[in-house]
Amino acid sequence: MTRLGSLCAAGLLAGGVLLSGQHIPEPRKQFGAGVTGSFEGWFYDEDGSRSFLVGYFNRNTQQELDVPIGPDNRLEPGGPDMGQPTHFLPGRQWGMFVVPVPKDFKPQDKYTWTLAANGQTTSVPLRLNPDYIMSPLAEIAVHNTPPVIRFEPNGKTFQGPIANLTIAPVRTASVSAPLTLPLWATDDMKYTSGTGAPMTTPRPPVTLMWSKYRGPGAVTFDKARPEVEKLSEGEGPLTPFTGRATTSVRFREPGDYVLHVTAYDYSGEGGGFGCCWTTSLVKVAVKP
Repeated sequence: MTRLGSLCAAGLLAGGVLLSGQHIPEPRKQFGAGVTGSFEGWFYDEDGSRSFLVGYFNRNTQQELDVPIGPDNRLEPGGPDMGQPTHFLPGRQWGMFVVPVPKDFKPQDKYTWTLAANGQTTSVPLRLNPDYIMSPLAEIAVHNTPPVIRFEPNGKTFQGPIANLTIAPVRTASVSAPLTLPLWATDDMKYTSGTGAPMTTPRPPVTLMWSKYRGPGAVTFDKARPEVEKLSEGEGPLTPFTGRATTSVRFREPGDYVLHVTAYDYSGEGGGFGCCWTTSLVKVAVKP
């Protein structure tokens, strides 16, 4: 199976995607194709609550899409806004955000994420199906855990794919000047792959990816994938790897924005068995 076929199959199997009034879309285009939500699975949080882990597949190779919250981008019941993105990067984006599951949510209950873009409408159900339970906070084979990130040297820590607007730090910026975004990361330097095969190509212990998640205008990062530089001896927690990365971002228009960052460990993008990466959001109020 080709990589495209694998991605399509994974998205369809994991999310039970319903395509409204159309056949399965044609192979990816540069522009003009649709975007489909992807239900990665659900998991237990450390406090015993449950969360749905959700990503998406933008079938365009070049076109980034903006789909505002509303009829064309809604999560129901309870929405339309349940913290989902309104800006969609090309390609498959794994585990971008979580949707908290109510305590009284039953296996037969469901949320549905509906997206309409480029004339194509898709819907994906989110259910507590036992076949889709996952462990993104720890991988049992080698006890691998996701990186821990902070936006201040001694600030709040984030670990695991837990991107949620309710816990996002807040920053202010202006159109006239770039906003500097420092980030500190630690990791256990353990490795997990979906096949169990050893790593064939050396890579950094932690890699980052910044992107626009919501906002009214264009966002430009100095480095969307900044290098995480290892800190000198004696700095940071006593963990196998401690590093720091910095990027800057410019906003073309004033307004309220949300930025998204993913920190991948050795397991890389998409992880191994749903582990191990960390996500977080940053809210930015941009003034003229």
